[in-house]
Amino acid sequence: MADTREAIVQASHLPMSIIIVGIGNADFSDMQMLDGDDGILRSPKGEPVLRDIVQFVPFRNFKHASPAALAKSVLAEVPNQVVDYYNSKGIKPKVPSEYQSSRPFGP
Repeated sequence: MADTREAIVQASHLPMSIIIVGIGNADFSDMQMLDGDDGILRSPKGEPVLRDIVQFVPFRNFKHASPAALAKSVLAEVPNQVVDYYNSKGIKPKVPSEYQSSRPFGP
């Protein structure tokens, strides 16, 4: 688990998200700790993650739900994770008028 925590702390500087779906009835407390929703995840050396990049969802909570409900929960944090990454790099989004588009689907 120490290597995993270290890898997540290092990966928190990269443009990525980690999604973990727990299958079965195991104790997923370690996965919930990696998720970081209950506190800041730290490497074994004490270095904190730059930003939250992990989303953990236990499948058993969705075994009687629709696939859409599972997808919604699994992907819930990704938009904020993308924004957090760009904010951490000081990159501001362009306003729509700055986009150059060939508009392949209409005027």
